[in-house]
Amino acid sequence: MNTELLSVVDENDHIIDTCPRHIIHAAGLRHRAVHILIFNEQGQLFLQKRSMQKDLNGGLWDTSAAGHVDSGEEYYVSAVREITEELGIHITHTLEPLFKLPATAAVGMEFIQVYRCIHNGPFVLAVDEIDEGDWFNIADISERITADDQRLTETFKTIWRQFETLTS
Repeated sequence: MNTELLSVVDENDHIIDTCPRHIIHAAGLRHRAVHILIFNEQGQLFLQKRSMQKDLNGGLWDTSAAGHVDSGEEYYVSAVREITEELGIHITHTLEPLFKLPATAAVGMEFIQVYRCIHNGPFVLAVDEIDEGDWFNIADISERITADDQRLTETFKTIWRQFETLTS
């Protein structure tokens, strides 16, 4: 069983407890996550197709890198760790914080801090996390979101809609 420890947070994102991941998810408790949007110099976005072995959203396309914020960890540190673990790269420049989504049922009761950075790859994909990855044009992603493409995670769709409001 996964013994990953996460912080339980209140409605204001203040830490109130620490619990194993499986308990937090089973009980629907608020917790923290990060998602990173990695663009290349051509303006395309790298998306990952989640491993079929994942307990949530297996086989669906998602943000470039993502994960839970471990207990005692800050959002930014978590984002850097997730990029390294999932994509095999070390970000030597600053991740740009874009926005933070509130913890709602639509996003799995996660406060999600979203970051953006520029990197052209190549990536070394974590085989236990990611089945494949690819670059996508922004217009194509927007069309897929508008069409409610079921091959995309609901969380990614929510993040993309918020991202579009910032860039329009």
